[in-house]
Amino acid sequence: MNHCAEQTLCCGSGAGVNSLSPELADQWSDRIWKEAGDRPIITYCCGCAGRFSGKGTVVHILDVLCEPEAALAGKSKVSGAPFTYLNRLRLKNYFKKFSDNVASRERTYTAAEEKKKGWVGRRLTILVFLVAAIVAVRMTGATRYLDQETLRQLIASYGMLTPIIYMLIYAVAPSLLLPGLPITIAGGILFGPFWGVVYTITSATLGACITFLISRYVARGWVEGKLRSPRWRRLDEGVEKHGWKVVAFTRLIPLFPFNLLNYAFGLKKIGFWPYTVATFICMLPACIAFIVFSSSLLDLIRGKISATFVLGIALIVLVSLISLFTGAIRKRKA
Repeated sequence: MNHCAEQTLCCGSGAGVNSLSPELADQWSDRIWKEAGDRPIITYCCGCAGRFSGKGTVVHILDVLCEPEAALAGKSKVSGAPFTYLNRLRLKNYFKKFSDNVASRERTYTAAEEKKKGWVGRRLTILVFLVAAIVAVRMTGATRYLDQETLRQLIASYGMLTPIIYMLIYAVAPSLLLPGLPITIAGGILFGPFWGVVYTITSATLGACITFLISRYVARGWVEGKLRSPRWRRLDEGVEKHGWKVVAFTRLIPLFPFNLLNYAFGLKKIGFWPYTVATFICMLPACIAFIVFSSSLLDLIRGKISATFVLGIALIVLVSLISLFTGAIRKRKA
């Protein structure tokens, strides 16, 4: 083919050309087909694979690498949705084994980046968002739709479906590096202080365990490539000396990004059950504090400062003081 490798033509899907100018996109794809003739087209672009499907033999390069015989027979679906982008990462890792010069847009977490993105800043952002949401709801007059008892009755009408969906979302979130605090706040609003804590701490612990197992048995190389700063190496040394106590300490004091911490512990020499028990127990205080606080937000939006709201604020302050106190003790011992 005249147009391949560095001279490859776009199939017409790139930049939405097929939507803006279908005729131009068809000209490009027709030109590619004429050059290919009876030969199969191998592409790295999932748009090409989808656009040309049904016209002839078109396979994604990942299909060729993973299942060459099935790919050339048109039976392989390795790179099909919804795993397309995960498989692109797999492809990069495949080529990294043979070359040190493979371009990659994957982010790594260095000490400088970790300092820029502190846990305090993220929580302040969420707090500002909550205040803005409360003001907006009050100004639009939507408070009449936010009755706590009505919401709880609506949730109860769906039986266990709502808590199951909530727990599944929370359990998957850590693996996808999604923040857990907004989900926790939603749990307090939806289920109240008691069941909110039960569902949230259960699913948060499950999510931490899933991430731990992924890191240990599935994505070890990828995780090691992401965690390169000296802080993560010091964590490794701490686990070597103190085991599960490091898990407990880092759950109480947010020195590291929570989701990355789950992945990091999967690489360390610590047993699964000590990790799980320490995670559950030491995440529980903050979970209770934020669930109790968020369970009162609907009353706050309606202009009522309830006893639950005051208790929630007090618990959040108490948990923060515990973190500061524990951190101060650690510095003295160091």
